[in-house]
Amino acid sequence: MPVTQPRTPLCALTTALIAPLAAAIACSAPEQAGDPAMGSAETESAAPNPSAVVELIASGQVVFAVFSGATTPEEGALSEQGEELDLVFHSVESGPFDPLVLRVPPIRDGVEAAGANVAAALDEGVAAIFFPRVESAEEATVAVAAMGDDHWPGNPSGSRFSMLIVETRAGVDRVDEIVGTEGVSVVFAGPDDLRQSYGDDMEAVEAAIQSVLAACQAHQVPCGITASVDDIAERLEQGFRMIIVSDSAALMAGRAAAGS
Repeated sequence: MPVTQPRTPLCALTTALIAPLAAAIACSAPEQAGDPAMGSAETESAAPNPSAVVELIASGQVVFAVFSGATTPEEGALSEQGEELDLVFHSVESGPFDPLVLRVPPIRDGVEAAGANVAAALDEGVAAIFFPRVESAEEATVAVAAMGDDHWPGNPSGSRFSMLIVETRAGVDRVDEIVGTEGVSVVFAGPDDLRQSYGDDMEAVEAAIQSVLAACQAHQVPCGITASVDDIAERLEQGFRMIIVSDSAALMAGRAAAGS
């Protein structure tokens, strides 16, 4: 069952591009004006506090997130819901930006380049990095090492954390060693890429997702996934602890199911 401990103040992990490569962690609370369900465009900035998100993860509470890069009014409004969202992921791997900030290319595309990109982002204040298509313990070890000494849970007081995505057959085949790598913060199952990897065999995709979740539970590592209003309650019941949503309905349904 989802953990329903009292929640700490919510923080949105956001990034801004500051030439030539930059990112900032900002914690904000929107003023309650207009439609409260859609949030307000006006925000009051507070001091950076990425540790608040780490505290949510470490305590076993559910973390709700959304990817930036809104393409619809609904997605744009959702990203403004700072009081309801815990994280806003800014991906520049496939986005319209040149610098590589939060989501870096796969480590196997270049270990040195990945390390340099992560170091540059961390120097600018980023607290979390998404590592896609992780397929081995060796890649997981590189990801953990790249995060530095302030990386949770290797450093129990750390404020930085990593998110490794298992989204290929190769990754699923070696998921236990990936998740079992010392110092891993959060591991995601990537449904969309798993669907491609398994040739649209949805039974195989779901089996792969459950394999990732089982490995996370065995190693006591928080597990993440994307979810919609139709399956978010089920995913929480299964034991997923970081959920990426794409609409307000899913977010509200998730909050209700998590009791938060």
